[in-house]
Amino acid sequence: MACYSLFFSLILLLAAVCYGQEAFVCSRATYYGSPECLGTATGACGFGEYGKTVNNGEVTGVSRLYRNGSGCGACYQVRCRIPTHCSEEGAKVVVTDYGEGDRTDFILSTRGYAKLARPNMAAELLAYGVVDVEYKRVPCRYGYNLLLKVHENSKYPLYLAIVPLYKGGIYDIVAMDVWQEDCKEWRPMRRAYGTVFDTPNPPTGPLKFRIQVATEANTEVKWVQLTSAIPSDWKAGISYDTAFQLN
Repeated sequence: MACYSLFFSLILLLAAVCYGQEAFVCSRATYYGSPECLGTATGACGFGEYGKTVNNGEVTGVSRLYRNGSGCGACYQVRCRIPTHCSEEGAKVVVTDYGEGDRTDFILSTRGYAKLARPNMAAELLAYGVVDVEYKRVPCRYGYNLLLKVHENSKYPLYLAIVPLYKGGIYDIVAMDVWQEDCKEWRPMRRAYGTVFDTPNPPTGPLKFRIQVATEANTEVKWVQLTSAIPSDWKAGISYDTAFQLN
């Protein structure tokens, strides 16, 4: 009985270490190599070059946290747990890709992984390859309005794909509609993959959108109408300012 009580106490202690510090969750993290130690422009979220350079290239691929693409653009504070090598603050990284590792929740860019380290300890930390970490969701803060980028695969005027950029706050974008003026109704768009929403035969004229946002645990779900429109002569590869910040 005494042994069982001691074992149970140890379990409670380990849980307290992982979950008692402002809801940090224990996991593991590794990293991938890329030119200039940045992210990748071909990530599963569909961000393109934005996914390579956003947040100074301190980005990550995730598996469980990807959530069929709704986790794209989320920000996390990640701290490794080797006191001699790891900084107290850790790294704030943006989800830009999907990736599975050896029991890892995060596959960081090299720059993001190095940010976990104390000064002058990045090389030693990189040598570990995989480290124990703790993480929590944090608000994304850019100081920019939400942008709607017309994906490069769009074909005017027959096919439109939209990628939201600079998604601030702690909300996930879970759905997107486009306004059909002739029918006076909102027309649902499909999540093609990642955070790319598309529709064939889009409405003509200036395009207006609304997005459905939700917290990670779906404790708050709401629609937000974007009053600034994409022009009727939209072009693939161009980003349009919504004049709105999602905070």
